[in-house]
Amino acid sequence: MDRHIVPGIVAKDAAKAHREDLLIQEEYGCRCMTYWVDEDNGSAFCLIDAPDKEAVEAMHRRAHGLIPHEIVQVNSNVVEAFLGRIHDPDGYYDEDDPNLKIFNDPAFRIILVSQTTNPVLLQNQLGAEKAGRLLSLYREIYREEQQRFEGRDVESQRQDFITSFVSVTQAVDCARSIQKKLHVAGELLRLRIGIHAGMPVDESGLLFGDTVKMAKYLCHIKREKTLISSSIIAEIYKSDIKEGSQRKLKSIRLEDEKFILPLMDLMYDNLKDPDWGIPDFCKKMAMSKSKLYRKCIEVIGMSPNKLFREHRLLKSLHLLNTERNIMQTSYDVGFTSPSYFTKCFQERFGLTPLSYMKGF
Repeated sequence: MDRHIVPGIVAKDAAKAHREDLLIQEEYGCRCMTYWVDEDNGSAFCLIDAPDKEAVEAMHRRAHGLIPHEIVQVNSNVVEAFLGRIHDPDGYYDEDDPNLKIFNDPAFRIILVSQTTNPVLLQNQLGAEKAGRLLSLYREIYREEQQRFEGRDVESQRQDFITSFVSVTQAVDCARSIQKKLHVAGELLRLRIGIHAGMPVDESGLLFGDTVKMAKYLCHIKREKTLISSSIIAEIYKSDIKEGSQRKLKSIRLEDEKFILPLMDLMYDNLKDPDWGIPDFCKKMAMSKSKLYRKCIEVIGMSPNKLFREHRLLKSLHLLNTERNIMQTSYDVGFTSPSYFTKCFQERFGLTPLSYMKGF
């Protein structure tokens, strides 16, 4: 899938460009499957079955001269999950050009990420039977509400979901309905929901990569509200609901997003480095130690040290589910020794890494 930034583009322009691609696609070993056009944001996105990026660029260059600004490799099933289609939707034919099919289908999507406590940890805390009932109830309610509010299932695991929505209102109302129906069960599950929005192709190299990442980061924020949205969601939602409505949405400010993104990225990028610490964060974030501490407490709800430790331990849960052993995992998440990792793991989760692995 590629992204074209074309200020002032309209649906008819995109339709003409797509038709020109179709005329010569076979010469470049390409198959132009469909496209999306976003007039408001001056962008167009093409889905193409092609041998490589160079073939896509060469075809576009000759057909209409609109060279993509980014190209990412995608799986058609993932595209359909996020965007709902991989072929042209219904459209209309231009009065002056009966052979030109036109449709206006923006690729902007709202992404909802829902997370709960790890199933093994939940079982250790509440017992197997109660934990099983809670997780079954959560999955049942989530699926029902996702369908009711026309969300598309992108990814689902035992306790985590990623859902794509066309409408901000549907995404927010879906999240609120899940919260309401779970009620006390949501507190026991430690339900966290993050909502963000964006375009399919960005600098991440993954379909909706930055959008999904930000929605997941929002789930790390420790606040009373279990539903946290980004600033763009709050802005759109505010304009969508009726004037005078009391249905306010808890969100973070854009300036706080600009703090969270690089901070969390640095944690992921330096996960394995046991020597990476607060001085490194301060240097990369261009902040003093005291300012970094205050900002972390204000925005995320915990100190930088605690946040980084939490991130490493939560990541270890995922790694222990794979074929890695305890020793490999301890080093992969930046601990200096397996014994110290085991001590920290037990203090945080109430069971040893070995017991956790047996319970999964």
